[in-house]
Amino acid sequence: MATIYDVAALAKVSAKTVSRVLNGDAPVSRETREAIEAAIAELGFVPSNAARMMRSQKSGLVGLITGAISLSSEPSQPQGLPELFIVQGIQRALSATSMTVMIADTGGRLDRVPDLIQTFLRHRVEGLIYVAEFHQRVELPRVPLTTPFVLANCFDNHGTPSVLPDDRRGQRDLVERLIASGHRRIAYLTLPPHMVATSLRTEGYHDALAGAGIVADPALVQCADYDGHDDETQILWDTIDRLLKLVDPPTVLCCGNDKMAMRVYGILRSRGVKVPDEMSVAGYDNYRVIAETLYPPLTTVDLSYTAIGVRAAQQMMAMISNPDAVQGLRDQGPTLVSGPVYWRGSVTERRADTVSKLRIVRED
Repeated sequence: MATIYDVAALAKVSAKTVSRVLNGDAPVSRETREAIEAAIAELGFVPSNAARMMRSQKSGLVGLITGAISLSSEPSQPQGLPELFIVQGIQRALSATSMTVMIADTGGRLDRVPDLIQTFLRHRVEGLIYVAEFHQRVELPRVPLTTPFVLANCFDNHGTPSVLPDDRRGQRDLVERLIASGHRRIAYLTLPPHMVATSLRTEGYHDALAGAGIVADPALVQCADYDGHDDETQILWDTIDRLLKLVDPPTVLCCGNDKMAMRVYGILRSRGVKVPDEMSVAGYDNYRVIAETLYPPLTTVDLSYTAIGVRAAQQMMAMISNPDAVQGLRDQGPTLVSGPVYWRGSVTERRADTVSKLRIVRED
């Protein structure tokens, strides 16, 4: 492998002059520069970044920890896609900078995160970003205050700068749009109760009802998804069955995510209930592979994962360029990212005097 001394010998200059050309820190004549550049090209010389790092205390590296790579082997499936979209947003924001992103995948093992953080710190990264697969609270090792650290799609109890989806606003915006379309009996089929998104979206659901003067009916809010349960479809079927048998059944089913909405379509179809003529359905996430291929296409809320990644990268760059910004980001709390409601054919408009045509199919 060629060295700086080989370049100097071929160009017939000193190693110090070669260094000046490489670093651009001192004037060199045009003839000398051309001779050195020709020698570099002929020898295939690649400058070492180590010495430059030691002088400048800057590596130009950003460490990114995620599980996106190991969880997204099937691009057509929603699992793993949130992290992947966040990573893409981070890369998009940093592509316009001089930073190089180093990605480490957890392989689905959170116990690897502390070692990955230490590995990045040993490589003297200028900043760290940790990406979670869903909105959650995390417990990670403390990172030195001299290294900017941003959490994406998660938060901790230490006030680490974080970027989160605005789940409360997203559900509120969706329910407000449903109410504006004439729906008053709006059911909400939630994700597991322990999830942060569930509590926030439930608050948003109640915000919208209260804003319209609609008294919330507890019977219309049902958990229809339990982590690790082998009988997800049976639980969802039973939940829908109980809702349809209410004296005053809902006119629309809001689902915790688009994957649940896809199963709801199948259950309603098996019961002879037409979407949206007899029951409207709405989702959450705007997984286009689901929302745009269902028939009718699914009304849903966009969970802007790419924007979360962009905002996380912007926050980290702000802290790198201005260390004094760290405390300000801590004081302001999490940055919330919202997305629009995508109104599609799965929800029908209802007039106030419309009588529901819902046919309740009861099992013998």
